[in-house]
Parts: sequence; structure tokens; C-alpha cells
Amino acid sequence: MDFPWFEFLGLMLAFGINAVIPGADFAMVLRQSVVHGRREALLTSAGIATSILVHGSYTLLGVGVIVGQSLLVFNILKWAGAAYLVWLAIAALRSPPPQPPVVGQGEVAHKGDMAAFALGFLTNLLNPKAVLFFLALFTSLVSIHTAGQIKVIYVGSMSLMLFAWFALVSIFFTTPKVRAGFFRFGRWFNRVTGITFLALAVRVALAQQR
Repeated sequence: MDFPWFEFLGLMLAFGINAVIPGADFAMVLRQSVVHGRREALLTSAGIATSILVHGSYTLLGVGVIVGQSLLVFNILKWAGAAYLVWLAIAALRSPPPQPPVVGQGEVAHKGDMAAFALGFLTNLLNPKAVLFFLALFTSLVSIHTAGQIKVIYVGSMSLMLFAWFALVSIFFTTPKVRAGFFRFGRWFNRVTGITFLALAVRVALAQQR
């Protein structure tokens, strides 16, 4: 069985373009990078990438069609996603200004690894647009004749691509000079990120089925 490289590359190109457009995932990784450091940002990136496996799995199993066509399920997912983003916004607005780690002490003890992972996972999972995006992507770019194991490779590749992208974002925003620049903003950084999450919550709340 020949691997459908043309279909694969078209799918990855479309997914890659969508991945680099700033949204809730990008805002979350940026905040994690500045406030908590590289480890937490990478774990958050891993959570986002793992969520892609979930989206891809239910799309391949046909559940995505049900979600995409059911107004009730779509609205439940939409309002859950909006509520989660509002919660993130409130948490950001109430947080103390980000501070550089104490020299010689390193970052804060890594007790919140699972929390960092869950932040990324839920931020992506509760995005109703992701459901419709995956459904549209596979419907328009993947042939019904493509073997199931090939589609699994597609989903795994998209997850790896997204992790690689956000890992690069994490590394960039945790370089000392870049991170120090954000520290100078103090509470303004929390206000901007909080307002960003609120704006994204409004966008999710206004999302419509198509």
C-alpha cells in the first residue's frame, strides 16, 4: 500500500497554517512561559498536543459528525469552553505580577506538572471550533478510501507538529531577555492576558454551527 504523500502534505499544510494563528492555545503557552517558565510551558504544550489526539480520534470514529450536527452537544461544548476561558481570565486578573526567579533558586518547585498539562489539554479540548475544524479538514482533504491506519498516522503527525510549534514558542518566550521584557510590564501583563482570555471567551460564546 503506497502512502498518499500528496494528501498528507496538503492536510499538514492546512493544519499548520491554522496552528500558527494566535488563539487561546497561543495565549495560554505565552502566559505559562512568562509566569511559570519553560517546564510548565512545555507541559502545557504537551497537553494541547494530546488534545489533538482526542479530536482526531472522535473524528475518525464518526463522533465528530454527531457533535457537528447536534445543536445541543455543540452548545454544551461551546458554553463549557467559554466558561473555562472566563475562569482563566479571572485567574489572570487576580494573579500577582510575574516575577523573575530568585538567582540560585531556579524556578518554583514543579508540583503543578499535571496542572500545567491539564491547562493546555482543556484549553484546546473545550474549543468548539476545533470540533468543526477537524470535521471540515478530514471531510474536504482526506479521501474516504484512505485506510484507517493512514488516518491514524495523520492525527499523530498533527499532534507532533502542534507540540513542536508550541515547544518553539515556549523556548522563545522563556529566553532570559524576552522573559525579562515581560516582567517589566508587571500587572499590565496580567491585565492584557486576562482581557485576551475574556475576548476569546466571547468569541467562543458567539460561535455558530455551520
